[in-house]
Amino acid sequence: MPTKRDYYEILGVSRDADINEIKRAYRKLAMKYHPDRNKDDAEAAEKFREVTEAYEVLSDAEKRKRYDQYGHAGVDDQMQDFWSRGGFQESHAFRDFGDVFGDIFGDIFGFGGARSGRGADLRYQLELSLEDAARGREVELEIPKQMTCDTCHGSGARPGTSPVPCRTCGGHGQVQMQQGFFAIRRTCPECHGQGVRIESPCVACGGAGRVRRSKKLKVRIPPGVYDGAQVRVAGEGEAGVQGGPPGDLYIVVRLKKHPIFERDGADLYCDMPITFPQAALGAEVEAPTLEGRVKIRIPAGTQGGKVFRVRGKGVPDIRENRTGDLYVRVRIAVPKRLSKRQEELLREFAAETGDEVYPERASFLDKVKRFWDDLAGDVR
Repeated sequence: MPTKRDYYEILGVSRDADINEIKRAYRKLAMKYHPDRNKDDAEAAEKFREVTEAYEVLSDAEKRKRYDQYGHAGVDDQMQDFWSRGGFQESHAFRDFGDVFGDIFGDIFGFGGARSGRGADLRYQLELSLEDAARGREVELEIPKQMTCDTCHGSGARPGTSPVPCRTCGGHGQVQMQQGFFAIRRTCPECHGQGVRIESPCVACGGAGRVRRSKKLKVRIPPGVYDGAQVRVAGEGEAGVQGGPPGDLYIVVRLKKHPIFERDGADLYCDMPITFPQAALGAEVEAPTLEGRVKIRIPAGTQGGKVFRVRGKGVPDIRENRTGDLYVRVRIAVPKRLSKRQEELLREFAAETGDEVYPERASFLDKVKRFWDDLAGDVR
């Protein structure tokens, strides 16, 4: 009796490969050796059978555990039963078939499951101000979309008549084909997977069961939404085909640029100019927030760039039960025009002060002096 190859070797994966790696490897090999691509090639058919058997074991946690412990002896009885029942036709792997292949096989070989008739999802881009995003608001939208025909109520058939089962597939939406040991299903070519055909189409929708109209909706945008956030409105996408379920509407939030604030998550940031006397002497100033004004105490000797934190004056955090903070960065405003008296006073102030009242400037000048001295020493 010939020795069976190792299942991991067949799929070309390591023994610690996760289920996603196993699925990818199987998808690639199954498409390569599929009977529809290799007609009358007995070797390809055998390889397809081999990779299918390997996937059947390694994709099942319990079977894989027994295989890792006992090798082929741990699963041979089950695999014999698996193939005697028609392979994928009745196994759990066939139920996972769509998960493994997606729509790839359907595109290449022209088969797949009957469609549910679910309507398409829609996306709507909504511009919001920072204030509205922070507080939340109700918006009224007008969405153009495919809606269920009022005349035939989505059936596509003229009132008084009904769709009839498809003769080709018997109403299943699929036809089954047998290729050696492997049974595949493909979409019915007559009804295109719907399982029914319309003999007397509705005049209002031409048999489509849907008409394009606009619908007005009121949608509540929650407080704290961020740029790029999606708000899902279930069932407000396009109507399904022939009574199928509707899709969903996804509202994508885009925030307008704010003239004062910048947002980072739930926190807000702003730059606020203060005068030189306020920075030097200290002062109480008013800073802006989304809710109005807040007072900030500026200590004497505050330097430009100093950041003050105001707790709880940011925006609600949509992911957590908290509100962010406001960070106010002060800038020293320099007057552009001075009166004669102001200029005189400023010159008097400059004449009476030295670098000792500017510790940062004194420190900088000291560093510059040492740098020049070192530079001069290198040159000598």
